[in-house]
Amino acid sequence: MISIPRAKEGHFLPVIFNREEIHCMIHALSNQKHRLLLATAYGAGLRVSEVLSLRIRDIDFVDGTIHIKQAKGNRDRLTVFPYAVFDEMQKYLAGKTADSFVFGSERGGRLTARTAQKILQQAMGKAGIEKKATFHSLRHSFATHLLENGTDIRYVQELLGHANIRTTQRYTQMTNPALKNIKSPL
Repeated sequence: MISIPRAKEGHFLPVIFNREEIHCMIHALSNQKHRLLLATAYGAGLRVSEVLSLRIRDIDFVDGTIHIKQAKGNRDRLTVFPYAVFDEMQKYLAGKTADSFVFGSERGGRLTARTAQKILQQAMGKAGIEKKATFHSLRHSFATHLLENGTDIRYVQELLGHANIRTTQRYTQMTNPALKNIKSPL
């Protein structure tokens, strides 16, 4: 058998929304479910598959946590529930059963990742944001903003569910104040 080495994947910096862009996107949407979908994905640092698989029973409103079950790598984890949407989320979920998807489709199933991406693109358009972003950019923004706020990288690693700290360290280059303060000699 011949062993052929795999080519290394390219390294690209993630697209990050600033806090103002996040605020504008969420508030640009009139649909409550769409607003809460983006706010929860960003505010808890969730992957698109995680936010779409979220069931009401996975949210602990008392402790302010979200239990992510069998995420990437088949590992469970806890992350933060964004208290900024606490009241609106409780009103939105009123009358639904604990087994219901938080962001279910009209027929009771899950929304698709494609639908979530369309919701993000709609929010970006209404907010006048012209970045080449994906739904995952919300998760990148969550991590970057926590690090900018001084949150220890090990806590960010836990919240994101990264098995390896090096994965989380990719975000540190986006938040390094020393790099931002360097001026070109030209």
